[in-house]
Amino acid sequence: MSAGGVVYRRNGHGVEIVLVARPSQRLWALPKGTPDPGETIEQTAVREVCEETGLQVQIVDHLGDVRYWYTDGQGVRINKVVHHYLMEAVGGDVSGHDHEHDLVDWFDIHEAEKRLTHRNQLHILARASDLIAKMPL
Repeated sequence: MSAGGVVYRRNGHGVEIVLVARPSQRLWALPKGTPDPGETIEQTAVREVCEETGLQVQIVDHLGDVRYWYTDGQGVRINKVVHHYLMEAVGGDVSGHDHEHDLVDWFDIHEAEKRLTHRNQLHILARASDLIAKMPL
C-alpha cells in the first residue's frame, strides 16, 4: 500500500499540478510513497508528498485508488494499491524536494495529463480536475 496526491495551485491562467520526474527513466508521476510504522494513510500521503515535492500541503478530499500488479526482485507478484488525495499547496517550494526524484515542477493540469507516464493515474487527475472546477475561486 502507498499514498500520495495531486497537489494543485491556481494561477492567473488556470490550475497547475505538481509532477515528480526521473528523466533518465522517462518517468513523470504523481508524488507517492509507503507508510512508516503507525502512520494513517492520510499521514503517509501528506508526509510523502512533502518529502518528494518540497511543498507543504493539506488534504482537500480523497480522489480514489490506483491498483496494479508488479513483480519484485525475487519474482513474487505483488498487488499494489495507491491511495490518492487532492491536496492544496500551502507553503514550501519545489526546490526543497528530496533526492528520490531528479525534477519536481508545476505544470498546467492539461500538460500534466499529457506527461504522466503511468496512464492508470489519469482517472485520478480527471477526478481532481472535476473537484477543483467545483471549488469557489
